Amino acid sequence: MKLNQRKILKRILKYIGLLLSLIIFLSGLLFMLVYSGAFGKLPDKAALSSIRNEEASLVFSADNVLIGKFFAQNRTNIGFSDIPEHLINALIATEDKRYFSHKGYDAKSYLRVFLKSILLGDKSGGGGSTLTQQLIKNLYGRRESGFLNLPVSKIKEIIIASRIEAIYSKEDLLLLYFNSVPFGEDVYGVETAAQRFFNKSTNELKVEESAVLIGMLKANTYFNPRLNPVNSLHRRNLILSLMEKQHFLQPDETDSLKKLPLILDYENLGINQPAGYFVYQVRKKVLELIDTARIESGKEYDLEKDGLKIYTTLNMQIQGMAEEAIKRHLAVMQGLLDKELVRRGTKKKWYSQQKLNSPEAIKDQHPKAVEVFDWDGIQVKNISKPDSIWHYYSMLNAAVLITNPADGAVISWIGGNHFKMLPFDLVLSHRQIASAFKPVLYATALENGFSPCTYLENIGKKYPEYEEWEPQNFDHTASPDSTVAFWFALAHSMNLPTVDLYFRVGREKLLNTCRRLGFPSITDDAPSVALGTLDLSLAEIVKAYASFANGGKLNELVMIDKITDAGGNILYQRRAADPLKVFSTETSQVITAILQSAINEGTGAKIRSQYGIHSDLAGKTGTAQNNSDAWFIAYTPDLVVGTWVGARTPDVHFYSKYGTGSALALPIVALTLKEIEKDAGLRKRYLTRFGIPEEVYTAMQCEPYHEKGVKGFFDRLFKPKAKQDNKKKNKDGFFKRLFPGKK
Repeated sequence: MKLNQRKILKRILKYIGLLLSLIIFLSGLLFMLVYSGAFGKLPDKAALSSIRNEEASLVFSADNVLIGKFFAQNRTNIGFSDIPEHLINALIATEDKRYFSHKGYDAKSYLRVFLKSILLGDKSGGGGSTLTQQLIKNLYGRRESGFLNLPVSKIKEIIIASRIEAIYSKEDLLLLYFNSVPFGEDVYGVETAAQRFFNKSTNELKVEESAVLIGMLKANTYFNPRLNPVNSLHRRNLILSLMEKQHFLQPDETDSLKKLPLILDYENLGINQPAGYFVYQVRKKVLELIDTARIESGKEYDLEKDGLKIYTTLNMQIQGMAEEAIKRHLAVMQGLLDKELVRRGTKKKWYSQQKLNSPEAIKDQHPKAVEVFDWDGIQVKNISKPDSIWHYYSMLNAAVLITNPADGAVISWIGGNHFKMLPFDLVLSHRQIASAFKPVLYATALENGFSPCTYLENIGKKYPEYEEWEPQNFDHTASPDSTVAFWFALAHSMNLPTVDLYFRVGREKLLNTCRRLGFPSITDDAPSVALGTLDLSLAEIVKAYASFANGGKLNELVMIDKITDAGGNILYQRRAADPLKVFSTETSQVITAILQSAINEGTGAKIRSQYGIHSDLAGKTGTAQNNSDAWFIAYTPDLVVGTWVGARTPDVHFYSKYGTGSALALPIVALTLKEIEKDAGLRKRYLTRFGIPEEVYTAMQCEPYHEKGVKGFFDRLFKPKAKQDNKKKNKDGFFKRLFPGKK
């Protein structure tokens, strides 16, 4: 019996030996096949020596805020000195305790996996991959090899890991690892992860924050601190325990850290996009500039992979002020508009025009959970398709553009309510410019011999040659017995004197000015262009007003100061451009003086009376026909602030006074300027005083109205002293109106 047992045992051992020999032979054969490239060519020494992670290009504001990224993979590379020691310790303790002693692969780990995980079926035994092998996987991925996929991939990683360890130091490999490891959410590399979850750089991470990030490596989503905070907290504390076990932490230190709550400062530029409209425009411009750099240097640059640094002109502090002003004002105005649209039957009429009776339309009327932008932010609402369409159709939108008139630098660019949900850029959209156009006509007149005290007709009449066109003043008044001073007509945005001025100046002279300002071509011959029937963009009208602020010199808008490569070498540096002289210095000064009066006592007076802004300002409102578009532009010598407000279509608008430029657009500028005024640094930099000579104001010391006919003649003939007294009174009154509260 014992003899038979021995024979059976010998036979079993023989078979086991043969099986092991076969396994070793096949493993060796498979190893040789992999090594020879039968399952895909392996990177050689030259390829491994030139490893370079793709890197996102970063966009920074002028006040050094990261406002955008362009990437194929969302990654920002850092140097080894930027990695805190506790982050390395957390990684080593968790992923590869013998990292500094092995040569790229760990035989002990493979033995542990074989005995514990394979033979005993204990999945908690972990994997056998070293950090170096994980790095290889991150860099090269895993190619599909059928049923041999896992062993082939493991062998490849062992071979490449051995090669790469012979080329790079352990510190270099750690740096490659930290710069390449994925964290989910389309985030690659620890620097991007630190920015995403804690809104800070890697070198600013605390021990417990490092543990959170290292904990995510096991399962990006399951241990995501935003999506699964409980799982993340447990994982973080396990990492801290492992660090203590490897003597990287003291027990009392571990206990204290474990008691800390999980605190995030989540910042996702892909969702929040604080300057999305601006960054989109920057992208287009950068592509042009790096293409120019390629032509000049012969070197190719990839915006999504080469880690360029783009430094822009945008001021995020002011951008935030403007965004808050929009939200604060339009949240109120939207409620008022909604009531008017219901009261006037506009909403009911719109729904009746929709084809809601078809089977497909009926299905669309069932509410669904969708993301919707509202003034409280992005919200998930149960809403039907028709209701969703009406929501955006009836929504007020605002665009703000703030520039430096001296060089055209864009300080703030807000193209709409929310870039992700409503990406169409309203800074570049053409809408009826209304009375905001009038200063262009008046400046043209000054260039052609008119003066601030030229008197204009204020008579209402029809123009049969222009389809019975009959312009009126906004308040429907006229004064056939008197004329209106040039400066007063513009300051109070009077239509009838403006039409008179248009015919006296001549159409061609106005069109020539428009061409020099870069406005779109005016194809019809209607005189209504004088009152602003031309469609312009906010960008175009802000540039025009900037020329008034800049002594008559027009600058193109500038968004980018500098572009460097990943190593800091300058690819592009903005240089001062020669502006185009559109108006004389004298003309720009007179227009500015008149528009100061518009702010102090004319159509923009609310900026003083209601919002209490004290800074030197010139500005102009604009209200399009039927209140479909509201405009306001204000400026100082160092700042131009322009805003447009309206619905997506002119069909949706206020029917009341709430739709005027002074009610709908001016408050956004006022609220923004109010915040700038509060900040001492911004106030000193941008809210500067006009240096207009006194003689410019003296030239405007004439009565607003001038009586015509016999009565006017005899008044002038027999009351010379009264005339002088009136002139003095007017002078004093003018300066008082121009500079309220000053003596």
